[in-house]
Amino acid sequence: MRLAVFDDFRIGVVEGETVRDVTDVVPAEFNDWPEQRVNWIIRHWATVRGQLASAGGTVRPLAEVSLRAVNPAPPQVFAIPANYRAHLGEIGARSITKGGRTAREVGFFLKAAGSVSGPADGIELPAGSTRRFDHECELAVVMGSGGRNISREDAMEHVFGYSCLVDLTMRIEPGEHEEDRSLRKSFATFTPVGPWLVTADEIGDVDALQSRLSVNGEVRQKAVIADMIVGIAEAIELISSVVEIKPGDVIASGTPKGVGPVVPGDVLEIEIDGIGAMKLEIKEATPAPRPF
Repeated sequence: MRLAVFDDFRIGVVEGETVRDVTDVVPAEFNDWPEQRVNWIIRHWATVRGQLASAGGTVRPLAEVSLRAVNPAPPQVFAIPANYRAHLGEIGARSITKGGRTAREVGFFLKAAGSVSGPADGIELPAGSTRRFDHECELAVVMGSGGRNISREDAMEHVFGYSCLVDLTMRIEPGEHEEDRSLRKSFATFTPVGPWLVTADEIGDVDALQSRLSVNGEVRQKAVIADMIVGIAEAIELISSVVEIKPGDVIASGTPKGVGPVVPGDVLEIEIDGIGAMKLEIKEATPAPRPF
């Protein structure tokens, strides 16, 4: 099933080029907290899946709705760094993972859940900044059942579904600007996830999927998921060995080679086989009290 969040956080089932509004399946008390509807669906999937498949609702063309993040309020957002060998050392002195270390050695980091956004939001760079901001093409893994100490042998049973994710990053400037990784990756709109959420049963062999990212029509990144150093199952094992994974959590898989800068006015597009494509406009944010 393909689930979308659109307009004022309504829930839809994507069918071809249309979306069927199934919001009424979610209890009415979530009308006061609509960002949490997806988390409720994930937690109650066994009982609501059939209702979502058969629910009647208004059908609208996808082109007429504003697509939001596939889970607008994930409890936690984990990210796996240095996870493709061809990417290691690619950004030179701006890299903070040194000595050829990989995700297997350095582990994971956190992005602010508030940085999660959707296609309709675009990506907003800090106003007036002269810093370098890079795109990173990644697979989003959305967790279904959570838990602690999940072995990699059992890990894939805990996955709810997949989506496309861009990990937008403000690069360090050695000796001048060297902020913490989580800060540089957690500006609002710096984690777009979309265009919709494809449940794991529809994907098949996730390792066979290929991802692509282009800027203004120029392909910059292209990779096969199987080329990751730490695969999805190992990443789940790693994370859950440290902290409890919650239903609705998002794991960003790590980026392949080809990362590069974007500036306001650019149009970025990410696509993953079997999932879909998400187009994002790069804009300048409203000026903030603290400049970057």
